[in-house]
Amino acid sequence: MRRHLVTVANAAAVFAALVVLWQLILWIFKVPPYMLPSPWAVAKAVVARFPSLLASLAITAEESLGGLIASIVVGVLVALIFAQSRWVRRMLYPYTILLQTVPIIAIAPLILMWIGAGAPAVTFIAFVISLAPVIANTTQGLISVDENLVNLFLMHNASPAQLLFKLRLPHAVPALFVGIRIASGIALIGAITGELYAGSSRVGEGGLGYSILYASTQLQTDYLFALVFAATVLGFSFIFAVMFLEWYFLHRWHESARAPETE
Repeated sequence: MRRHLVTVANAAAVFAALVVLWQLILWIFKVPPYMLPSPWAVAKAVVARFPSLLASLAITAEESLGGLIASIVVGVLVALIFAQSRWVRRMLYPYTILLQTVPIIAIAPLILMWIGAGAPAVTFIAFVISLAPVIANTTQGLISVDENLVNLFLMHNASPAQLLFKLRLPHAVPALFVGIRIASGIALIGAITGELYAGSSRVGEGGLGYSILYASTQLQTDYLFALVFAATVLGFSFIFAVMFLEWYFLHRWHESARAPETE
């Protein structure tokens, strides 16, 4: 408990130092507010626009979470197929890695043209961009089982299904959570990027990306910073939620989630 309190205190101290540095830059270099608003102006924008800020945050959270969940389901299923067939893995695995090299900005207009504006297109973009880490990490975990353990299962006449679900899949859970941790961050990036193109199906209502685009065109820099801060909070929330689930499912049996005995 004390370790966690120290971590929170350190994070708060760093945040306070960054705010002080921010204000010092404004005083020393006399930066105009339309280029860099003060922390107090951003805080006032958060309070004044809190309902719309919260609505945009909820829309982006729903879209990115939908894409993340879809990528976990599809990614695990694809990884299970790859783990069962080396031939299929050699044929198709490189194409899944190519998903990470495709610029989402390049394909977002195409997805918008195929699906249409609104939440479905944004959710699909978040799904596409977050799929590769789940497939790659889960596949690696499934195929990295110690050969001696595999032989032990085979000596006891284990079926392919038992070998997969009782040995390979539990062994792959830590790697799966690593993939989900990576995917949770980039799913949010994909959702915000998608909102810049797919926007909203209704005028005046959209997620953080839609609101960021609107605030930038109106030179509402204080509200723009508030939106960026909200996106950062949402990203941290996703990552911390995944870390908690990882600890919850692994801390009883896997050394990666156990706290050292000296703490």
